[in-house]
Amino acid sequence: MGTNYYLKRNVCSTCGRGESLHIGKSSSGWHFSLHVYPDDNINTLEDWKPLLKTGEIRDEYDRLISEEEMLQGITERKRDKWNKEAYGYTSWESFHSQNNSERGLNNLLRHKVDRRYCIGNGEGTYDYLIGEFS
Repeated sequence: MGTNYYLKRNVCSTCGRGESLHIGKSSSGWHFSLHVYPDDNINTLEDWKPLLKTGEIRDEYDRLISEEEMLQGITERKRDKWNKEAYGYTSWESFHSQNNSERGLNNLLRHKVDRRYCIGNGEGTYDYLIGEFS
């Protein structure tokens, strides 16, 4: 289960339509999946930071999120402990193989760089992902 976040810009006060740019997805137990757009020169968290000031940040449930809260949700993620067992899998190796993951920071899972979906790991508790998000 996860939550998607969007930057809403140039929103019409009458009809409510405007631009919507997917920031990324927060999934429990994982590094934040920061959506990057290489064709638009949005490649890192540093590229995102000035953009976050240009509109409203909303989650998929239309809740307003502050810039500070969004950045904390990206960079200050943690889980209290690492699960000893990979529930539903025969081992952690099997889990990682089937989920293209690896152990990350602060007892979290992170995406393994595959250059197709995950194009890099961030310096903190976030990974750089491209493509479609569910």
